[in-house]
Amino acid sequence: MFGEYGHMEEGRLGRPYDLRLLSRLARYALPYRKRISLALFLSLVITLLDLAVPYFSKIAIDRYIVAAWSKIRLSQMEERVRQDFLERHGKILKKSRQGAEGFISQEDLRRVDPAVLHEFRQNGILPEGLFYRIPSGALQDSAFPELTRQGTLLQDGSLIVPAQTLRDLKPGEIMRIRAGDMRGLALVGMVLLAFLLLSFGLGYWEYYILEWVGQKIMQDIRLQLFGRMLSQGLRFFDRHPVGRLLTRATNDIENLNEMFKSVAVTVFKDLLILTGIVAVLLYLNWRLALLCLSLVPLIFGLTLLFSRMAREAFRELRAKVAMMNAFLQERLTGMRTIQLFVTEAVQREVFAGINHENYLAGMKQVHVFGVFVPLMELLSAFAVALLIWHGGGKVLGDEITLGSLVAFISYMQMFFRPIRDISEKYNIMQAAMASTERIFEFMDQREEIPEPARPRQPTRTEGSLEFRDVSFGYQNDRPVLHRVSFQMRPGEMVAVVGPTGAGKTTLVSLIERFYDPLEGTILLDGVDLRLWSNRDLRAHIGLVMQDVFIFSGTLMDNICLDRPGLSAEMAERAAVQANAAPFISRLPNGYDQEIGEGGSNLSAGERQLLSFARALASDPRVLILDEATSSVDPETENLIQQAIFRMAE
Repeated sequence: MFGEYGHMEEGRLGRPYDLRLLSRLARYALPYRKRISLALFLSLVITLLDLAVPYFSKIAIDRYIVAAWSKIRLSQMEERVRQDFLERHGKILKKSRQGAEGFISQEDLRRVDPAVLHEFRQNGILPEGLFYRIPSGALQDSAFPELTRQGTLLQDGSLIVPAQTLRDLKPGEIMRIRAGDMRGLALVGMVLLAFLLLSFGLGYWEYYILEWVGQKIMQDIRLQLFGRMLSQGLRFFDRHPVGRLLTRATNDIENLNEMFKSVAVTVFKDLLILTGIVAVLLYLNWRLALLCLSLVPLIFGLTLLFSRMAREAFRELRAKVAMMNAFLQERLTGMRTIQLFVTEAVQREVFAGINHENYLAGMKQVHVFGVFVPLMELLSAFAVALLIWHGGGKVLGDEITLGSLVAFISYMQMFFRPIRDISEKYNIMQAAMASTERIFEFMDQREEIPEPARPRQPTRTEGSLEFRDVSFGYQNDRPVLHRVSFQMRPGEMVAVVGPTGAGKTTLVSLIERFYDPLEGTILLDGVDLRLWSNRDLRAHIGLVMQDVFIFSGTLMDNICLDRPGLSAEMAERAAVQANAAPFISRLPNGYDQEIGEGGSNLSAGERQLLSFARALASDPRVLILDEATSSVDPETENLIQQAIFRMAE
């Protein structure tokens, strides 16, 4: 499923998600459920604030900017019809002082059944033409006596005048009359500004909480994964390359972080926005809403098609990236060999071919997104055009208000953004679920060297080692050792000699209990190694290998390795025993000298002496040299031999 360097290969990327993985992943979120619930609540509030902005724009247009009213001739209605109309809509109707006429705002007119309005228009009860209502406070201004003569006084003391009458006034006069509308617009503007500021503040805390929870969950998973790796036996590491293990603890877990912060709550928010938009559109005008939502099946069909195409492009791109990373890792590691045999030009040509394939795969993904995103914009523009054409006719026919049409356009533009987000996060979800499967696959593997339930240890440790009929193989069908028996007594120097592949290093691994024998028993001071605790066993057995691994850090850190109970004095004494003290004293900072990765600033002999001091620091009863002097110069080998003879005495 994935390459050695942790990148997706072609295969199982498109498989259905396993709900068990999601359930298992959710357990890591349980300790932070309160914060996750808070983030979801903040998302809900932010969504409501976002949905409120277009609706407040509608209020501003219908109630304060246009503020148009329609006349209802109550006197021309039949008594039964008038009584029924007043019972249903009397609260939104403003009557004239004589009661023969009533006026209803364009904003409230949508509450009346369209069939009733159509009948009123045909019978002349609802004449054409719009009116403006002047509050009673503005009528006290003596500069507008003609408006009183042309208008109709209402029972609440306000005045209704034809809208054309206001258009004939000068701009300053209109502003004096509509001072109340200006105050209303200012109030709506302040409310919108408050909403935007509140949304900004809540958005910050939502993002912070999601990032905090995501980082905490990743920290927990990474710590548990690394702990599981530390507990595995060497057989596990024989089967899994280091690059793959490194990717599990870095890239794969980072994919999960992307899912937590970019998908989990964001998709919830997007679905909430879509649901809210549909609900508001149906509330404003369900007929026009159904017309706009007729595009939804087409949109979702295109989204599913895009997701399938994007998945294939994504799969191919990940495979090419895996090839390129594998090539780079191999060549950079073997740069000394490449330069030794002067193959730079050949390697450059091979990499150019792999890089071009990666470019083509990347452009394939770009083409998919390059079609989908403009297509969504085209559908969005088509929906707006449909609204302007059909909704504009409804506005002209007084069936909906101008503010409702503007709100419809705003909501439809908002409608397409979550759809794009959900489709784009589909690939993140796939990568995260694939990473989840790989992480839990590693966590479920248990190739640990078991600790005894009741560890045993002899009262006196002398270093007696015995093999009794030991058989072992790294694979069951390919034995390396077959019924091996021998004994090493305290104080003895024993050399194991044999050709390459005879099993010399395997003996060392069995003594250190990196592996357990398939048959037979290995005893240290008469106690089976399987009854020793691993900590006590390895504290009594020192090992110096041919290939020395040096950690980045100080020289003292590399001797002690943070082993409990190991002091600086013990480490310095071990360095003196290993004849490493002379070269350490020549270093600028002595034991505090910083050592580069892999001990790059030390010679091979110095690294070997440092490894020898590391093994002697815990004062082991058994010291094993696994061809420890094969790669050092004669002078260093002589120093090591002197140290061995000194210890043996």
